[in-house]
Amino acid sequence: MSIEFKDYYVTLGVSREATAAEIKKAFRKLARLHHPDVAKDKKSAEAKFKELNEANEVLSDPEKRKKYDALGAAWDNPQAGRSRRPGNGGSGDYGQEFNFGGTGFSDFFEQYFSSGSRPGPATRSRKGGDIEGDILVTLEEIMQGAVRPVTLQSTDPRTGKTTTDTFQVRIPLGVPAGKRIRVPAQGQPGTGGAAAGDLYLRIRHAAHPDFHTEGHDLYHELEITPWEAVLGLEVQVPTLDGKIKLRVPAGCEHNQQLRVRNRGLPKGKLEERGDFYATILIRFPETITADERELWEKLRTISTFHPREDAS
Repeated sequence: MSIEFKDYYVTLGVSREATAAEIKKAFRKLARLHHPDVAKDKKSAEAKFKELNEANEVLSDPEKRKKYDALGAAWDNPQAGRSRRPGNGGSGDYGQEFNFGGTGFSDFFEQYFSSGSRPGPATRSRKGGDIEGDILVTLEEIMQGAVRPVTLQSTDPRTGKTTTDTFQVRIPLGVPAGKRIRVPAQGQPGTGGAAAGDLYLRIRHAAHPDFHTEGHDLYHELEITPWEAVLGLEVQVPTLDGKIKLRVPAGCEHNQQLRVRNRGLPKGKLEERGDFYATILIRFPETITADERELWEKLRTISTFHPREDAS
């Protein structure tokens, strides 16, 4: 199958020497700009958001990034960087090739970074092997549940025959990352009259510019200034179902987490949810004006807080 090479560095607008922090920053900036909820052209925004997520999926993962970088000029070699396991855009028991569509990833990603399969036991009559793949779902889909059309194309090199099956996959409400969805009888065909194997789609949460998930809990990084950390404040923070007012206590610390109960992902029912956590990140200005320096100097002079002396 002819595929288009995806330059993930160009997609995120970073150099090949970019650090993990630079990749994270670039993704967040672009994802906020192209998120379907804020863009005027929803359809084109969804396509762009998908591209950004795919690039981030690879470049933010050290192993995937290493594999991607190793492809280099050999990216169009059918065997370059590919797993030899059946089902990974590769061959089954008889060289049968499988390719997914509708999983939220491009053909390029599917061929090089996704899918696997488990062949059945070596008997004359046997059930077909199971096929595995990843399906990328947005947090918005998880909040409401969704139905996704997925295609599975298989080519038998013995006959050259290609078959394409399209089926609906239900994304359960609140499904956590890593959970597998079973699609019966959509795996490799059985032999000797035995049943076909199953298709397993592993849930991957699409990266979001404002949140990440752990189980059913939702996490948001809240950046505040040093004086806000000292004095405290009330601030509006985003959640997946609207902004909420959060009180940041005076004297909060870097990486301290503030919890809001029942504002995370649903636990199978919209009424039962995980929690929302705001992680405090105290940010300092990179440059300061002469007036600001004067105030910082004055604070150093009059402050009674001397942690090094207190520790001695």
